[in-house]
Amino acid sequence: MHIPPYDNKNEPIVDVEDGVVPLNYFNIVKLKKGESFGYAVPGYETCIVPATGLIDVSVGGFDAKNLGGRGVDVWDGEPEGVYVPTAAQARFTCLSDEAEVFIAGAKFEETLEPFAVRKDELDLVQYGSDDTKTHRKIKHILGQKQKDQVGRLLVSELYTVGQGGWSGFPSHKHDTDRLPDETRHDETYNFRFRPNYGSGVQMLQRVDNEPGDAYHIVDGSTICLDKGYHPCAVLPGYEMYYFTILGGLSQRSLIQYFQPTHAAQLHTIPGILDMVAKFK
Repeated sequence: MHIPPYDNKNEPIVDVEDGVVPLNYFNIVKLKKGESFGYAVPGYETCIVPATGLIDVSVGGFDAKNLGGRGVDVWDGEPEGVYVPTAAQARFTCLSDEAEVFIAGAKFEETLEPFAVRKDELDLVQYGSDDTKTHRKIKHILGQKQKDQVGRLLVSELYTVGQGGWSGFPSHKHDTDRLPDETRHDETYNFRFRPNYGSGVQMLQRVDNEPGDAYHIVDGSTICLDKGYHPCAVLPGYEMYYFTILGGLSQRSLIQYFQPTHAAQLHTIPGILDMVAKFK
C-alpha cells in the first residue's frame, strides 16, 4: 500500500493494529524550537529517530540529550535514536530551529529498558556495485548490535550510493513464519529523494512470475508491505533514501526468502550476504 505524503499533524501515519501492517507503528512529528511532543504506545516498542534537527529525549527516568543534529535533510549527517520500551511514556523537545522526528514501532508485549544509540554505535554495511546498479549503504539504528536489548523491532536507514539504481534486489519476501526458511516481518518505509523532486518506483509482486503492482513513490511517500516480493528503484540522476521499520511476528531476526526466479542473482551482487546477516 502506498500512502502519499500529507500533513499528518503529528498523528500516526501507521497506527496500532493497522489493517495492512498490524505489527508496525509509524509517526512523523514536526516541531519548532522549544516545542515538545509526548506519547506512549501500549503494546508496541518504539524508537525515536530525528530525521533532521536536534532534540532532548526523556523516557521515564532515562534522558538522552542532544540527539540527532542533522541539518537540511537525511544526507546531512548520521542518524541517532532512542529505544522506548512498550507503553513507556516518552517526551522529546526541539532544541534546533525546527526538527522532523520519526517514531518507529513494532508490536511487542514485554517491557525492556530504554537506551540511546549514538552515531558511533551504528551498525553499517555497504553492498552491491555500480555495475549491477545495486550499490547502497545501510545504517542500522536498531540492528545486530542491539539484539539483546530489543524485542521485535528493527530500524534502519537505507541509501542508494550514486544516482539511480535498484534496492531490495534480488527480490525477496518475509510474509510467512516457516522457520528456518522465512519469517513474518511487516515492513514500513518512508522515502526521501535528493534533489527532493526526484522519484522512483516500489514494486510488489505477490506471486512468483505473475504480474504484480507498482507504486510511484515521491519525497515523503510511505509504503506498507504485508506480503510479496518488493524491490524498488530510483530514477537516474537522483539519490534515494528510505527509513525502514521491520516488526517480527515471532522473532526479531529477519529471514528473507529470495524469489526463486531471481535467486541466482545472490551470487552476482557483491556483499549481499553480509547485508542479509545484519538484519538480526
